[in-house]
Amino acid sequence: MFHFRKYFFVGFLSLMVVAAGLHQAIAAENIGAKLSAEDKKDLKRIEIYLNNMKTLRAGFLQVSSNGSLATGKLFLSRPGKMRFEYDPPAPILMVADGIFLIYIDKELEQFTHLWLDNTLVWFLVKDDISFKDDVTVTKFNKGSNIFYVTLTKTKDQEQGSITMVFSDKPLALRKWTITDPQGIETTVTLSNLESGVKIDPELFEFNGFPNAE
Repeated sequence: MFHFRKYFFVGFLSLMVVAAGLHQAIAAENIGAKLSAEDKKDLKRIEIYLNNMKTLRAGFLQVSSNGSLATGKLFLSRPGKMRFEYDPPAPILMVADGIFLIYIDKELEQFTHLWLDNTLVWFLVKDDISFKDDVTVTKFNKGSNIFYVTLTKTKDQEQGSITMVFSDKPLALRKWTITDPQGIETTVTLSNLESGVKIDPELFEFNGFPNAE
């Protein structure tokens, strides 16, 4: 169990990309992708799709290059709310309440608060999603009915990057990969997507453990 928690927590940090001592890092030069007029049109379509995605419910498979693997359910409600319910044997729950991202170990009854806007998944729950200003698109690739969009935070590029994968016709978010400053990659693949569904707002609340003193 010790090794499971060790690798899972490292995977969590990679997934959320919160770099310690970030304020001491030297800002890297932001290099945006060279986009054609068609690329910009496709990115606009994706932008509109994400902004219209007010709620999302899906299953997920999370795989990290450090060796951790987990499955579970994802709930998303924009702006600011996200919940990762991990399947057993993982005793882990992660909740974004609009301000914090909270890592909860239900077995140990321990939890850790992180600022949501210091993560890259913050982009998926922004109030107004846009591929400019506070984010920079560094790569944009297209395959057969598939789009790959890689971006970084414009002012904190050293935090790492997120690559989102979308299917086309119909347009839908399928997975994302986050690469942290140490090169650890964490991929979340979605399944059974349902958007526009009603989600209980209490799923995005965490008030500590009931028996905690």
